[in-house]
Amino acid sequence: MRSAPTILHLDMDAFFASAEQAAKPSLRGKAVVVGGLGPRGVVATCSYEARVFGVHSAMPMAQARRLAPNAAYLVPRFGLYREISEQVMGLLRELSPLVEPLSLDEAFVDLEAGRTAWDEASARLTAGKLRADIRAVTGLTGSVGLAASKMLAKIASEQAKPDGLVLIEPGTERALLAPMSVRILPGVGPATGDHLRRGGISTVGEIAEAGEDELVRLLGKAHGGSLYAMALARDERPVVAERDTKSVSVEDTYDVDIHDRVRVRTEVQRLADRCVQRLRGAHLSGRTIVLKVRRYDFSTLTRSETLRGPTDDAAVVREAAARLLESVDTTGGVRLLGVGVSGLADYTQEDLFAQARVAAAEELQQAGGAAGAGAGSSGAGQEEAAEVVAEEPEPVVERQWRAGHDVRHAEFGHGWVQGSGLGRVTVRFETPDSGPGRVRTFRSDDSALEVAEPLPLVGRVPAVRGEG
Repeated sequence: MRSAPTILHLDMDAFFASAEQAAKPSLRGKAVVVGGLGPRGVVATCSYEARVFGVHSAMPMAQARRLAPNAAYLVPRFGLYREISEQVMGLLRELSPLVEPLSLDEAFVDLEAGRTAWDEASARLTAGKLRADIRAVTGLTGSVGLAASKMLAKIASEQAKPDGLVLIEPGTERALLAPMSVRILPGVGPATGDHLRRGGISTVGEIAEAGEDELVRLLGKAHGGSLYAMALARDERPVVAERDTKSVSVEDTYDVDIHDRVRVRTEVQRLADRCVQRLRGAHLSGRTIVLKVRRYDFSTLTRSETLRGPTDDAAVVREAAARLLESVDTTGGVRLLGVGVSGLADYTQEDLFAQARVAAAEELQQAGGAAGAGAGSSGAGQEEAAEVVAEEPEPVVERQWRAGHDVRHAEFGHGWVQGSGLGRVTVRFETPDSGPGRVRTFRSDDSALEVAEPLPLVGRVPAVRGEG
């Protein structure tokens, strides 16, 4: 492992929620929760003001509403988040050719490979400039960790939150890690953490004291050896330049074999939901659903089903996983279950619905054109076409006004949807560089109101600045 702290980990602070606060002056300093607003919705991100009430990512939205009833609840605007992410990743790539994005708002950078840092002083200087550049370009803040390895750099960025910079000095790593929970180490989830705790190990220091042989006995050679090395602050994983994700999956290993078929089905449904959360977190869709089952005798079976098109719909993945489970004999007991999605595409179900609407509109338009052409051939044709139209009027599609999304009014300018229902839509008219704006309510079919593109958070031209 290198000795200089030249591995950088950047994690944007409450990314989705911070972007919404930057775009909406009336929400700055307020509790903001971003995620699915339906009955089965989950929290994608929440602001630090919302976390005070106990709200956190991956929490059911219904629970979040109970904890913070007065927070602003918004539907994600992934187009805006991707645009900001591209700006941030562009700044990182100016520092080094070795940039490893983990998500839209998180990445590792090897500063030494880019010759932008070679010791503690140069690393601090580079990281400080990066944070300033991110704020100047995006208007948002990010927390930065610097260390000699990826594991330590990520731990440092967590300590730096929010809007800070922490450098772990060489030689201090083991003392820093010793009192921390074993859950801080990569690869230690709830199941492994519980297993270690039953073995009398709760902290990283206790892993180091137990010794490698004990860890191997508890967790197996590969996992035990890896965790022991990390407890000694040894992490040789290199920063790997961006590469295409082949699949997204989750799995759980059970300390006691599961024999109850109902319990197995419940676990598969739970894993499917977790897999979809991870899929959506990466803003991907997939067309192949994979089920993994390791049985009592350590035999591992995989089953897969390929759908007609990519999906990130939890219900679709759950149903496919349940079908796959029907073909697997679990009567002897199950040690491990996993659900994955492969055949990935870089768009989500929301994009697919949009494409479907466009395709339907095109088909409707083509059908109308064909009817018009046929009607022009004779008077009888015109009467027949008129009769068809009278019997089957074109359906009226009600416009959807999604909380938090951008709109524009012919008279009042740019704003965003605060809420809608019962044929009404409430809009707050403000822009990223205005003060808190006024609220007005319109009929949901008001012809003067239309969906709009998000405004840039910074660097807008004066002509736009006067809007709203």
